[in-house]
Amino acid sequence: MYVCLCKGVTDRHIHEAVRQGSRSMRQLNQTLGVCSQCGRCGRCAKGVLDEATAQIPAQVPAQVPAQVATRTSAPMPTSAAA
Repeated sequence: MYVCLCKGVTDRHIHEAVRQGSRSMRQLNQTLGVCSQCGRCGRCAKGVLDEATAQIPAQVPAQVPAQVATRTSAPMPTSAAA
């Protein structure tokens, strides 16, 4: 089922994003573009996100998706004094 018409995101896309580590609406927005246009998909997307995360075994630690990690990671400073 289509969740976000603006970005063409389906419930399957959200389930796949959760399998790859997305655990929040912010991460879905960054990886899939959900809620980045008109915002009408927010409630439905959150419902699908909750459903998908509930299906993941509790012992599996949440991993940050690669796209999210590269967007938020700052390069390590290098020391010139050696």
